[in-house]
Amino acid sequence: MSIRKYICECIGTAVLVLFGCGTAVVTGNIVATALAFGLAIIAMAYVIGNISGCHVNPAVSLAMWINKKMNWKDFLFYVLAQVVGAFIGAGILYFVLWSSGAVAQAGGMEVVGLGANGFGENSTLLISMWGALVVELVLTFVFVYTILGVTSDEKKSSVAGIVIGLTLTFVHLLGIYLTGTSVNPARSLAPAAIMAIAGKVEALQQVWVFIVAPFVGAALAALTFRFLNKEAK
Repeated sequence: MSIRKYICECIGTAVLVLFGCGTAVVTGNIVATALAFGLAIIAMAYVIGNISGCHVNPAVSLAMWINKKMNWKDFLFYVLAQVVGAFIGAGILYFVLWSSGAVAQAGGMEVVGLGANGFGENSTLLISMWGALVVELVLTFVFVYTILGVTSDEKKSSVAGIVIGLTLTFVHLLGIYLTGTSVNPARSLAPAAIMAIAGKVEALQQVWVFIVAPFVGAALAALTFRFLNKEAK
């Protein structure tokens, strides 16, 4: 057991949530937000990738476990570290926004939010619960399947971080107006929980969708990859 791996996963997830969700809240721009999430992954991939693999996402870790790229103990500690990191990132973002005069003028943190995911009235396009489940499942499948493919070939190792980051960017471009784009249970849980403390409980009530769908999408991606790529077993 190497604690360095778990610390890296914690740091990487904190960076992803802080800069991704932070850009979403501060700019409200779909392209800037998508790029922020993607660039955060690229940056972390080349900093912590050689230590932990830079999963920074429980859904990715699940896929790696299914494909026997990690043992169950590492999987559990990875997920724990990722959730802690997400809360650290969301907590820093909350403090920074809370200390902003602009937030006070807007009506408080419960109005500004933390970039939490949602459906129905919490979705820009008012997507239904079932629609949100399908969107998140499909987006996560594409994202995780890409990760499995690019990381399975050592010849692609030098560009893996860029490919993964760009993939996260393009799934955000489709999903932001629909669900806010999760594809990452830790990224969804932390902002929703902290916003519930601030008095806005809708995101926490809906967060199960953004935990279940990414895990299912990741599992399907892992199983599909194993079936189509026998050497991945």
